[in-house]
Amino acid sequence: MEAVPARARAYVACVALGALLCLLPLPSLHTPWWAVALLAALYAGCEQITRWRALGTFYPVLLAGAFLLPPPAAALVAVPGALLSPVAGRPRTPRRIWRAAELVVAVWAAARVHWALGGRDAVVASDFPYALLPALAAVLAFCLVLSVLDGGILALAERVPVRQAWRGLFLRSLAPIGVHGLAGLMMAVLWRSPYGPFAALLVLLPMCVSAWVFAQYHRERAAHQATIRALVQAVDIKDEYTRGHSERVGQASTMIARELGMDDERVEVLRFAGILHDVGKLGVPTRLLRKDGPLTPEERRVIELHPEYGHEMVRGIAFLGEARAAVLHHHERLDGSGYPYGLVGTQIPECARVVAVADAFDAMTSTRSYRRARPVAVALEELRRCAGAQFDPRMVEALVRALGRHGWRPAVTAGEEPRVTPPAESRLGARR
Repeated sequence: MEAVPARARAYVACVALGALLCLLPLPSLHTPWWAVALLAALYAGCEQITRWRALGTFYPVLLAGAFLLPPPAAALVAVPGALLSPVAGRPRTPRRIWRAAELVVAVWAAARVHWALGGRDAVVASDFPYALLPALAAVLAFCLVLSVLDGGILALAERVPVRQAWRGLFLRSLAPIGVHGLAGLMMAVLWRSPYGPFAALLVLLPMCVSAWVFAQYHRERAAHQATIRALVQAVDIKDEYTRGHSERVGQASTMIARELGMDDERVEVLRFAGILHDVGKLGVPTRLLRKDGPLTPEERRVIELHPEYGHEMVRGIAFLGEARAAVLHHHERLDGSGYPYGLVGTQIPECARVVAVADAFDAMTSTRSYRRARPVAVALEELRRCAGAQFDPRMVEALVRALGRHGWRPAVTAGEEPRVTPPAESRLGARR
């Protein structure tokens, strides 16, 4: 967003105009302005802390305002914190205006829904469980508005394809914002209780602790990603002919895993497995990896040691889980003629059978100095021909279905041009 496209600037201006319209009735409101000021200061303070500590956005105060105040006053609570909070990247002023505008619109919508359903009276009377229904509707409205607006800015400013810009935004935000909404409702009820605002502030303590724990999890995850990137970059530098192959195998493995209905955690493990399957090549002499001509039997035996080298390298990395088995066994064959141990059928771990298909698919459809890439249709036919002897038929059919549904859009790596192909005409690339 260094150079903001004109259409993105127009979009931000429209959302900012909508935010101003939400705030327009403020002069005529009869509302406790001290409460608005206190909530706004509290939100601004929380934003400073959470952004500085990389804990993400802190919504409970905003949603408490939506449950306590008229919609324009509730929307005003978001403005100081959004305008003053740190932002990543440039230009900073448009980013702050955008953040303030979308929060104003989202909080106004949440407060409007909450008031329309009688939520304010339920909060004042501490009427449970009825108070939960308007609060839930308000949280849904808040999530929906944020998702719609964020998808628009992704499409216009970040140039994310329109079909992908809104995909999953609402569902991914629903659970965390739902938790924040529950904390906001607790704040609002305590605020209206005889104990007053001070008791309401106590709700923020466990929320801050949970946010810190969540941030620690994300830092650990980022460290995992950095470890994997470093290993893959080392392989790419050593074997320049297969640059980008690891990322594409990880992508194809992910497609197979999702098609098989694996849960998100296993899908992520399969992605790691695909990315790291050739890390053992770091232990193979560079001259063999870069050799243009055919390999001698002795040279092939040396290269065939790379699964064991790779397993030795990653077996101490606990977060990889079963991905370590895929690194070791991705060259096994169902008929027992593979390496390094000649495992047969289901003796081969499932993750290794997934990576074997992804690896062979990318290898067959690669363009290299010694041969041209095969069309995807031809490669898939070859996989089907070898299914049952070399490859697991279930994994092959999963890849066929996934490519038929989504096509192949391989990850772009440094020095490569993006290659986007439709389902029936895909072309791929890498050396096995």
